Amino acid sequence: MKVNVGGSDRILRIVVGLILILLALSGQIGAWGWIGVVPLATGLFRMCPLYSMLGMNTCPMTQK
Repeated sequence: MKVNVGGSDRILRIVVGLILILLALSGQIGAWGWIGVVPLATGLFRMCPLYSMLGMNTCPMTQK
């Protein structure tokens, strides 16, 4: 699995994912909040399949 999610992108994904999940748990935004699992997982694993398909990379360590 090739890393393609960098520092600030990773932090943003984790924060947004957690906020969406917490809002779903509290019942404020409904079941759609569980979509927060996607950005949370991509932030934790530092790999985004969409970035791979589009040839994008925000990780400075792997850009050469």
